[in-house]
Amino acid sequence: MKEKQFTSIPYYVPAKNLVNQLSQASEKRKTSWLGFIWIKLRNCLLQRIAYNCPVNSWRIRMHRWRGVTIGKGVMLGMHCILDNAHPEYITIEDYAALAGNNYIITHSNPYLHFKGRLISYQAPVIIRKGAWVAVSSTLLPGTELGECSIVSAGSTVSGKIPPNVIVCGNPAVVIKEFEPNAEIFSCYK
Repeated sequence: MKEKQFTSIPYYVPAKNLVNQLSQASEKRKTSWLGFIWIKLRNCLLQRIAYNCPVNSWRIRMHRWRGVTIGKGVMLGMHCILDNAHPEYITIEDYAALAGNNYIITHSNPYLHFKGRLISYQAPVIIRKGAWVAVSSTLLPGTELGECSIVSAGSTVSGKIPPNVIVCGNPAVVIKEFEPNAEIFSCYK
């Protein structure tokens, strides 16, 4: 499978009507209208069910069906929003955890009148092995959380976060570093 990378995307231009919107959206996705409708309905339905599902393994299964890459031993809390437009750009490695009410965003698609001030793009979000994202945090496009890193509650994260650190704030900054522990995952074997 080809690794997802940072990609420029067209700026948002409001559609004149439903037919125009379907035409624009299916063209961006390089699919037919029916293909686009199927993708959108499937993503929205599975996201909505996963959002309120009380069983972790079912939440994981629904997000995998949407295209999110999820490793083993992952915990996804309730009320998490994993990008509706491009869930295939999200990777959550083994033993990582997201507490409830998190947002993972893989695209930024501002209006056309912001061209020259903001970029319109999609980029992968990678949560490395053993990382933990505390409640009500947001991961922006292009974020890569290092192995065993911790995002404190309510933080907004972008860019590459090193392994074995705690980040906090908006924008999130490193507030503490830990010594790597070679045997940290041995308890799962």
